[in-house]
Order: sequence, then C-alpha cells, then structure tokens
Amino acid sequence: IVNNVTTLAIILAGTALLREREHGTLDHLLVLPLTALEIMLAKVWSNALVVVVCSWLSLELVVRWALGVPLTGSMPLFLAVTALYLFACTAIGIFLATLARSIPQFGLLAIPVIIPMLLLSGGSTPLDSMPLWLQNLMQLSPSTHFVNLSTSILFRDAGPAVVWTDIAALAGIGLTFFLIALARFRRTLTS
Repeated sequence: IVNNVTTLAIILAGTALLREREHGTLDHLLVLPLTALEIMLAKVWSNALVVVVCSWLSLELVVRWALGVPLTGSMPLFLAVTALYLFACTAIGIFLATLARSIPQFGLLAIPVIIPMLLLSGGSTPLDSMPLWLQNLMQLSPSTHFVNLSTSILFRDAGPAVVWTDIAALAGIGLTFFLIALARFRRTLTS
C-alpha cells in the first residue's frame, strides 16, 4: 500500500497538471480569479482525498479482512499521516511536472525519483543494512518517514507522542517540496 500511495501521488498530480497544460485547461483556470497556490492546493487535496479513501478501503478489505493481518493501531492517525505524506508526494509530482514539457518526459523524470523512494525507504530493504551515508540521505525522503510511521502506527499501536518526530519531519519535507513546487509553478504560469 505504501508503494502504491507513493506512485499514485506523484504520477496523478504530475500528469494531471501536464494534461491540463497540453489541453489548454490551465489557461482557462488562469482567466478565473485563482492564484497558483489555490490551483496547487486543489491538485493536492483532490488527489489526497481519493488516495486516502482507497488506502483505507485497501487496509480494511484486503489486509484486515481478506488476508487476516491484525492491525492494532489507530486508523484515523494512520489516515492523517497518509494525507500528510500525500501532501509531500503530490508536491514532488507537481515539481517534476513543472520541469517537464510533456507527459512522456515527466515519466522519464519520475522514474529516477520514484524507484529510490520505493526501494531505499526501509519498506523493501531495511535501513540498517544500508551504508550510513545512504541512511542519512534517505532521511530527506518523505517515504522513509512514512514507512516508519506506517509500521509504528499499524503494527505497534504507536500514538502521536511516540511518532511525533517522524510526523514533524514528514511535515517539514512536505512543506519544503510544496514551496519549491509552488515557486516553479508560478514561474511556469507567467512564462
């Protein structure tokens, strides 16, 4: 589920923005009294809502019910953390879309971003088995903190008091990517 959330958030946001630019829909939005921030927030939260609901249904129907995996943690806390993670990943997707001129070019840019996020986050390979420099570098990736938060909340029943450092790191990384993406998005709208 973590891998799917990462992939969906980046690809959906980036391709939606590029598709709107290619079809001229973005120009229609610019005629309205909307700012770049409002357009970006609409992209972030519309994708986040769909992916959070699908994540919740996947956990309940597939993981808990069909597979019988006991999830002891707080589902509302996990869904809130998922929304925060989607904020960060969608910002990455929008940033990559501002660098690309077409959807195929976006795909080529997204691959070297998504693959390390998935493989080196601690979900597929334990962080402890990686060199120390790589462990430190992966602390800059939102996926590393999301994997740690997911396992802590769902399997160890950790509450906000235990995982607040990862939540703060995820929020900081997400806000940084969002501000960078917003600056690039504003520049692409004016050019």
